[in-house]
Amino acid sequence: MTESHSSRSLRGRPLGHLVGGYGLLALTALLFLVFSIVLPDTFPTVDNISSILSDQSIPAILALGAMIPIVTGAFDLSIGFGLGFAHVVVLQLIVDDGWPWAAAGVLVVLGGAAFGVVNGAIVEFGQIDSFIATLGTGSILFAFTGWITGGAQIVPGPNGLPTGFTDLYDSKFLGLPVSAFYVLALAAILWLILERLPLGRYMYVIGSNIRAAELVGIPTRRYRVYAFAGSGLVVGVAGVLLAAQQQIGNPSVGLEYLLPAFVGALLGATAIKPGRPNALGTVVAVAVLAVGLAGISQLGAAFWATPLFNGATLLIAVGLAGYTKRRRLRSRPAETGRAPATEPTAPPEER
Repeated sequence: MTESHSSRSLRGRPLGHLVGGYGLLALTALLFLVFSIVLPDTFPTVDNISSILSDQSIPAILALGAMIPIVTGAFDLSIGFGLGFAHVVVLQLIVDDGWPWAAAGVLVVLGGAAFGVVNGAIVEFGQIDSFIATLGTGSILFAFTGWITGGAQIVPGPNGLPTGFTDLYDSKFLGLPVSAFYVLALAAILWLILERLPLGRYMYVIGSNIRAAELVGIPTRRYRVYAFAGSGLVVGVAGVLLAAQQQIGNPSVGLEYLLPAFVGALLGATAIKPGRPNALGTVVAVAVLAVGLAGISQLGAAFWATPLFNGATLLIAVGLAGYTKRRRLRSRPAETGRAPATEPTAPPEER
């Protein structure tokens, strides 16, 4: 290798790392700048920023929940159904059964975690593909949602819902919607677990190569059940917040959040730590989606622009995630000076 070629490699590697890791964050800033120039009277305002943060908090929380099983190479398609079920149940307990809102919220969150354990057990011990298993359990939840509500909305009485409950979503902190700080807190917790604790490192090993994880003694089934339990717990939290936001139990709500959640989780695997799902990258991905959707909405886009944007972004996200992972694997031998080694990647459900 010549000296000039070596120096170009040394200069290019940090630049490529910065572009790969923080390009999506730069895109978010660029989109915000462009829309602020095009819509100077409505877009770069405090009210608009607060509206974006409030509207996108639940999709962001759900995306972080969807990310947890993806870390281990599995997928939880029940999160949309679970969100609808959770928000209906908490309102049913408060409005119709007279429960204190705090007790109802805690029960729904714990119930979400328990449902996640059931999902994990079906996938791991029932030997059923996670796509099929969670789609099936999600459909059962949707049936229970219809059974509980009779297909009708749950509407509070003339006194409305307790103020403490609605303040979970409607209040502000430091001048911004408090729900945005829930997202930051959850992202920080997941970052700590996944990046700094053995639990997270084991989950990443399982997602990268489940056979290698089993060979080194990692109890893969147990940690995958943990991942589904974490996803269910986060969905329960999102359901409680959705009930506090909407203040009406709608049995059909939930599925519309499924696609944005997976778009955020998968697109997040191309940011901050390209090639693997991560909490901070997921937050950045949701931010770029939120700014993009808010901008095209204010420009007067038709109603079908949102699903078109989400669907196209999902395809791009999956393609970019696969590309960055392959690129990372190819770059390892060059960085270490060793000959390339084959790194087998087991399918998500293979054991």
